[in-house]
Amino acid sequence: MDQTADIVIIGSGIGGSSLAYSLAGSGKRIVILERGEYLKDTPEARDDVAIFQKGFFRSTEEWLGTDGQSFLPGNYYYVGGNSKFFGAVMYRYRAEDFEPRPHMEGRSPGWPLSYADMEPWYEKAEEIYSVRGAAGEDPTEPPRSHPYRFPAVPDEPAIAAVRDRLRKAGVHPASLPLAIDIEEWLRRAKTGWDAFPNTGRGKIDAEVGPLASALAHPNVSVITGASVVRLETDPSGTKVTAAVFIKDGREQRIGADTFAVAAGAVQSAALLLRSANDAHPRGLANSSDQLGRNFMNHNTTAMLTIDPRSPNTAVYQKTLAFNDFYNKDPDTGFPLGNVQLLGHITGNILKAQTPTVPAWMAGLMARYAYGWFLTSEDLPNPESRVMVRDGKIVMHWVRSNMRAHETLIKRTRDVMRRAGFPIVLTRTFGRKTTSHQCGTARLGDDPKSSVVSLDCCAHDLDNLYVTDASALPTSAAVNPALTIAALAIKAGQSIRARFDGREALNG
Repeated sequence: MDQTADIVIIGSGIGGSSLAYSLAGSGKRIVILERGEYLKDTPEARDDVAIFQKGFFRSTEEWLGTDGQSFLPGNYYYVGGNSKFFGAVMYRYRAEDFEPRPHMEGRSPGWPLSYADMEPWYEKAEEIYSVRGAAGEDPTEPPRSHPYRFPAVPDEPAIAAVRDRLRKAGVHPASLPLAIDIEEWLRRAKTGWDAFPNTGRGKIDAEVGPLASALAHPNVSVITGASVVRLETDPSGTKVTAAVFIKDGREQRIGADTFAVAAGAVQSAALLLRSANDAHPRGLANSSDQLGRNFMNHNTTAMLTIDPRSPNTAVYQKTLAFNDFYNKDPDTGFPLGNVQLLGHITGNILKAQTPTVPAWMAGLMARYAYGWFLTSEDLPNPESRVMVRDGKIVMHWVRSNMRAHETLIKRTRDVMRRAGFPIVLTRTFGRKTTSHQCGTARLGDDPKSSVVSLDCCAHDLDNLYVTDASALPTSAAVNPALTIAALAIKAGQSIRARFDGREALNG
């Protein structure tokens, strides 16, 4: 071994950093392997042309669809992972999301854990991400033990007017739960944060929140530029012995007592599949043949509502949502999904999405436009999966529940018309969008149908954990970040208990 640790965590995004935070006080030597480097502050960090039109921060890595076409997935590789670019929305899954329930085209299997089981971990996650919110505004909000610690990010005047219009249209607009320090964010530049990189401390992303707290402990460290290529096991295949990674062009190994994979739902599955050996010929933790399967990614649509009588003077915009159709559509009775504001759409952002539109027209449209993000649940399907062929990631995403999503678009369009927006435009995202990826190493209590236990420990290897979106058994219809963090913190307690138990036996 080139080096050893007590715990090795692969990936520094939401799952990896939240786990490191949970374990930091244990005194165990924790090493985080991160493929990327620290994100540097540059003029491009608040330049909407550089970010949205030129793809300045985007990885050039390509994945392959089963249609044979390569595509850029939109993954980011920096310390803090994709959260460096996230919209900072930290929703709890609704209580109903943990229960089995029918949808328009299928059925959600629910979780082997209840909302009550997860609620204490949601509280801890909201604390470390300094989530701002307003309890009691959203009729679908699940029970809370305590109110939010910080008040909601305020609406700008233009958005306050939209909130009032939505109320009059008959829905219940509610403040988004956000991991954002708005004053700190705007001090750097007057822009929105949705999809803008966080190069300061304005967004409480994985690096700014849990990782910074973990690194305050001398027993926690990060190795950047470390691309993990495989995990190795002992000859019997009962435990992982080393992570093999490439840094500065050289292959290195690090051994540990415990390993946690948190590289994202696609990359974590790919790593475990690449780590196949004689004891695990189908990949590590894959005796169930469920590894890489049940990939989910949400059905999503961007909506522009335009009112030529009402210019949008907002800078950041992303402060409200409504969930009136989340649990029950009034006509069909089925769940439909979430509607939330996007960050403010500038002319340059609109031009990036509609290249054939002249720049002057994009600018004019953006002046009067309000952007929305519509999300519906994607249901787990074993045939929707991540594979590895000749070392390359191959994606096969089987769309599900699209009738519900189309109904959500219709219901939302009707609301916007009632709210006085005469122009409503939509664009549904394609099958190769991977921003809310989850489900490839599903959590469960049956080793025959799941990959990890309720504590995120692999059924097949007693020292391997998966603590990112891979473990989510359902996608729900809200942003997954807070649920990933809560599960990782919960897993951290389990790991600490195991260490404490061993030390008690040896002591």
